[in-house]
Amino acid sequence: MSSDAAETPRPPTMADLAAHVGVSRQLVSLVLRDAPGASDETRRRVREAARELGFSPHVGARSLRRARSKDLGVVFAPAHSTEPEIVEAIYPAASARGYDIMLSAQTGTRSTELAVEELLGHRCAALILIGSDLKHAGLRAVAERSVVPVVDVGYGRRNQFYDVVRSSGDKGIEQLVEYLAELGHRQITYVDPAAMPPGALRRRGYERAAKRLELPPDIVSAPGDYTEASYFEEVGAAAGHILLDRPELPTAAVAPNDHAAFGLLNTLVRNGVRVPEDISIAGFDDAPIARLSSVDLTSVRQDPDLMGNSAVEAAVRRIEKQEERPRETVVKTSLIVRTSTAAPPAH
Repeated sequence: MSSDAAETPRPPTMADLAAHVGVSRQLVSLVLRDAPGASDETRRRVREAARELGFSPHVGARSLRRARSKDLGVVFAPAHSTEPEIVEAIYPAASARGYDIMLSAQTGTRSTELAVEELLGHRCAALILIGSDLKHAGLRAVAERSVVPVVDVGYGRRNQFYDVVRSSGDKGIEQLVEYLAELGHRQITYVDPAAMPPGALRRRGYERAAKRLELPPDIVSAPGDYTEASYFEEVGAAAGHILLDRPELPTAAVAPNDHAAFGLLNTLVRNGVRVPEDISIAGFDDAPIARLSSVDLTSVRQDPDLMGNSAVEAAVRRIEKQEERPRETVVKTSLIVRTSTAAPPAH
């Protein structure tokens, strides 16, 4: 053995902690699990010793000893800025119900299926998939493969295989178009990210509002890879160039994603178009980029706290009441008006 290896300190164990305090290992275990059977003075001494020795409990070993897993596996795409906000809300929601969170990322080089397999290997009690690029058939396959409850956060309809938690994206876009029409806009373009999984639902909201308000429908679609970090900005930029090539700009444009709206706004502004004086621009999600003072984007907010809480509720309900059937939970949206929208320019 090399001298470096011999000198490498090992992490302290419960046996070390017990020897340091002068009590049994079983008593230390009771204290660390907050189980009854130890005096207040013993608890104080054990916890002080744990801090002094730098002791941390082995979470993996503790999970293996449990008769039932208390881990919720969460798959998310870090490239999309709204999903980390939902993840942030999931942590306290899970903790309040006695569950831990295990994350697995879906990226451009790492599929949803691979992320799921990783979590199943850790014997998670349920899976929560946020913003997955899988359609119904793919999600059904995951649910059938997983055996444990599966919750899809993003889009979809009620079905017998997995729970669905989604925002009322169609109604949110419909409300946004109604707001712009109330300002006096009659030429409202819809930017359609073709590969965005909940895009079809949100597009229906635009089409429904345009028909009811007797507005001429104008949909600008842009393809691309949904898993790419720059996908939405590039969709917005492509839509911006399409609009710039027209003889006349619409008076307003709506995107079903704030980053796509930002890409559109940035492209138009760089080409001398004023927002909102020449064109109003609005998005969806109320993502952090929409709230920047330099962007100040009118947006439809889907509450990440409600989305995260609803996802955990769905997972825990199915774990603890196995006879329960999958449900669909629809989280209401709200319109957030900022300075990127105004009345149309006078001609």
